[in-house]
Amino acid sequence: MNRWTQLIHFNSDNIDPYRSNVPPIYQTATFSQESALILGKYDYTRSGNPTRSVLEQQLALLESGKHAFAFTSGMAALNSVMGLLKQGDHIVAGDDLYGGTFRLLAQRLPQRGIRVSWVDTTNLSVAAEAVTADTRIILIETPSNPLQKITDIAGLAELAHKNKALLVVDNTLLSPWLQQPLLLGADIVVHSATKHLSGHSDVTAGVVVTNDAQIAKEIAFIQNAEGCALAPFESWLLSLGLKTLGLRIERQQNTAQKILSYLANNQWVKNIYYPGLVNHPGYHLHQQQTRGNGTVISFTTDSLALSNQIVEKTQLFTLSVSFGSLTSFISLPSAMSHASIPESKRTLPRDLIRLSIGIEDADDLIADLEQTFKEAIKSSRLATMAALVMTSEK
Repeated sequence: MNRWTQLIHFNSDNIDPYRSNVPPIYQTATFSQESALILGKYDYTRSGNPTRSVLEQQLALLESGKHAFAFTSGMAALNSVMGLLKQGDHIVAGDDLYGGTFRLLAQRLPQRGIRVSWVDTTNLSVAAEAVTADTRIILIETPSNPLQKITDIAGLAELAHKNKALLVVDNTLLSPWLQQPLLLGADIVVHSATKHLSGHSDVTAGVVVTNDAQIAKEIAFIQNAEGCALAPFESWLLSLGLKTLGLRIERQQNTAQKILSYLANNQWVKNIYYPGLVNHPGYHLHQQQTRGNGTVISFTTDSLALSNQIVEKTQLFTLSVSFGSLTSFISLPSAMSHASIPESKRTLPRDLIRLSIGIEDADDLIADLEQTFKEAIKSSRLATMAALVMTSEK
C-alpha cells in the first residue's frame, strides 16, 4: 500500500467482532482465561493489550519494520534499548542529542558500568576512531536536535556492523513519514511519540522498532519485566494521531519554507539551522536519505538577551518544550529542553532559538514573528540605554 493509505488502512490480527471503524479501547487490566494451564493471547495488560497491539503493528508498518513496541515515554523507549547492554559495554553517541538522552547516558548508564563517548558522528572517520572492542551501540539523531546535524545512516550502519555493534537511530525529528532508517541499515529506531506521531500534545509515549527477531524478543521481555508499556487509552489516542501524520507534516513543512524565507531576510537572524538550506553542510546527504526537511527550524541572534526577549513575547508561537504538535512552539533549548546538559558539554549556542512549526496560517505566524522581533529589539535597546545611563551616573 501507498504510505498515505497505510495511515488509514493496515492489516491487523485484532479484528473487532463488532466491526467498528475506529479500533476500540480495551480499557482493562486483566483478561478472563478459558484454561488455567493454557493462557490466551492476552492475560494482563502490562504484558499485552489488543489496543496497544494494533498501534504497534501500524508503527512497525510505517517504519518498514517487523516488530514495534510502544512505551510510556520516549525516554522509557530509549532506556529499554539501553537494557540490551551489560556492564563493561561501550556506546558511541552523537554530540548533539536531546537533553534527556544526555542525562540518561551521562548520569544513569555509568552507574551500571557502561561507558559513553560523545563524538561528531557526521564525520565517519571520527566516529570510527571512537569505536572500541567493547562498543555495542552507536546512537545518533539525524537531523540532530536542535543543531540539525546530518549523519550518514548507511555509512554508520556499515561501520557499526563491521565492529559487531548496533546502530540505533532516534528518528523523532522527522518521523517515519520523512525518513525510514531501517531501510538504510539501522538496527533499531526509537521515537518520542509525544512529538510528530501523536501530533496533538496530548500523549506522552515512546516507540522502539526493529527487524531483528532476537532484539525484538529482548525488548519485549524488558517491556514486560519493567512495566513500561503504553496504557490502552494512550495507545488509542496515539493511533488516532497517526492517521493525520502525513497531512500535518506536509502542511507544516510548507509553512516552514515560508518562515525560512522570512528568517533568511531578517537582519537580526545570524545563523539558521535547517537541512533544507542548500548551504547546510549536510544538505546533499540529507536529500539522499529522506523525503523532506522537517518542521523544526533553529536560529541564533548573537544575543542571549534578544533571544530571550523573542521567545517570551510571541503570541501564536507558544513558549514550550517539545515539537511536532499542531500548535507552533518556540523555545530556548539551552535553558529548556537541553538544560540538563552541563554548559561545559553543551555544543549549542546559548542564544539558539528553536521553532516548531504547527498548522496555523503561515502569514499569521510570520506576522507574529515580525511583531515579536520589533518589540524585542525595542526592549533590548531601551535596556541598553538604561544601562549606559546608570554607568554614566556612577
